[in-house]
Amino acid sequence: MNPYDQAHALARALKDSEEYREYMRLKEVAYDDSTNKALLDEYKRLQFRMQVKLASGENMPEEDFKRLQQIGALLQFNPDVSAYLLAEFRFQRMLSDIFKILGEVAGIDLDMLAQG
Repeated sequence: MNPYDQAHALARALKDSEEYREYMRLKEVAYDDSTNKALLDEYKRLQFRMQVKLASGENMPEEDFKRLQQIGALLQFNPDVSAYLLAEFRFQRMLSDIFKILGEVAGIDLDMLAQG
């Protein structure tokens, strides 16, 4: 059994999963509106910046953190965007579960790494 072949099979299974199909469908709906797209792009950019700062042991600038909260509040009241973000979370949770399974084989405790 070739691990690379299995990885490609897993990728196909993920792409065929209900979680992925729903995530992609709702992403298209959410990003169809130019205002939603701009807000989502800024929200994701700020989220990434926050993750990088936290990973390096730094705090996110207060202005950026407030902006992230403000955009998040706006997005939660948009049903298309809210549904997309929830679908994205469900798909990412599935990926996280798969990473944990793979991490166990390699002897990597991903829960321990997340705790910092």
